Amino acid sequence: MGFYAPAQIVRDAREHAVIVRGADVNYSDWDNTLEPLAPGVFAVRIGLRQIDGMRAEMGQRIMDARSMPFTDLKDLKERSKLDAGTMRRLAAADAVRSMGLDRRQALWDARALRDAPDLPLFQETRDEGAEVRFDLPQMPVCEHVVADYQTTRLSLKAHPMSFLRKSMTRQGYATTRSLDEMHNGKRIKLAGIVLIRQRPGSAKGVCFITLEDETGVANLVVWPKVMAAFRKVIMRARVIDVRGYVQRDADVIHVVATHLEDRSDALERLNTDARMDPPLAHADEVRRPIPQDRRGRHPRDVRVIPKSRDFH
Repeated sequence: MGFYAPAQIVRDAREHAVIVRGADVNYSDWDNTLEPLAPGVFAVRIGLRQIDGMRAEMGQRIMDARSMPFTDLKDLKERSKLDAGTMRRLAAADAVRSMGLDRRQALWDARALRDAPDLPLFQETRDEGAEVRFDLPQMPVCEHVVADYQTTRLSLKAHPMSFLRKSMTRQGYATTRSLDEMHNGKRIKLAGIVLIRQRPGSAKGVCFITLEDETGVANLVVWPKVMAAFRKVIMRARVIDVRGYVQRDADVIHVVATHLEDRSDALERLNTDARMDPPLAHADEVRRPIPQDRRGRHPRDVRVIPKSRDFH
């Protein structure tokens, strides 16, 4: 819908009692569809097109082969004639849960699938270990949510900011919903995901930012002097920590920003807290390890939250 991010549309729909279900190979078409629940009652089923990197041709193959439910990844791959890359995308997007697979287990199993047939030389060796299967621990919800945003740009499980709320409350951060109860001029600090940045030509250099947390959205007003002081944060941050004051006129509420800080790192930690690096043996330690900066990381590990919608 152009101006609005998918996560915004889904959040608004659910707030209006619309049932939304995730993309799944056994139920989703390419486009979003209505799924009957009872006479006159429907749920919205997210389409396969929402999965990052998914091609329409592969989505159509899945739909054409779905004469009966897919039972496992091998069945899905063979009947739909999917390549290994598509299988990994579906597993990463948690789109095979109807087969009883947790995302982590699905990713592990998907990596065992190959496009090319086994060569006769290795067939006997591969068959000997064909029955070996590792049951992996289920992925924590916080990692699921980060992975959802990475692969489909939204999550039906929870909002990323909800995992930070306990700490933020202790530090005095307000929620966007609490703005409804605040009086004009009240000082405030809050944080949220950047959904939209706007600098209309008619606004004389004023920047408007829409932030989202797990309770709703807040509209920030950034005056030109503040924009000049915090331009890098405003233009690059996925998550912004903002200090300012409430500007209220009847039911129209804005937060006038006076200080902004990039806190995108807070969400990146949701994807790594549960994976502690094991200690190295003495022989494996190095004096000058290679720095683990963004340039050496997988793009999916860098892009925790998709880019905002920016209009200038």
